[in-house]
Amino acid sequence: MAVRIRLRRMGRKKKPHYRVVVADQRKPRDGGFVESLGYYQPLSDPALIVIDLERFDYWVGQGASPSETVRSLVSKARKGGDDTVAVGVRQGGKAPADESEVAAGAGAEGAAPEPETAATVGEGDASQG
Repeated sequence: MAVRIRLRRMGRKKKPHYRVVVADQRKPRDGGFVESLGYYQPLSDPALIVIDLERFDYWVGQGASPSETVRSLVSKARKGGDDTVAVGVRQGGKAPADESEVAAGAGAEGAAPEPETAATVGEGDASQG
């Protein structure tokens, strides 16, 4: 199966937005796809690209070839955007800078409350039984 990473058109007439998808090369542009990697909103000012670069690299490693447009958008996303394209963070994901701050700050604080909660639950069950 020849796999391609390309844009899938969504939206309505004159107001397009695109999903970056992994699809069989022989499928129609808006047909079935294997996985959605992100989206591209060209009409926002500046245009917004949100893409999971780890999954993009995985699929390229598996032999998928990106379209010219996707290749251009990914190169802009890797640079952090430019004056025409802004890079966003996928919903539910975190920016790389935020992850290191959260891991450093919550690592010491986050570990202590969990055992206390478990101990409290254990004591409560023992006294009731």
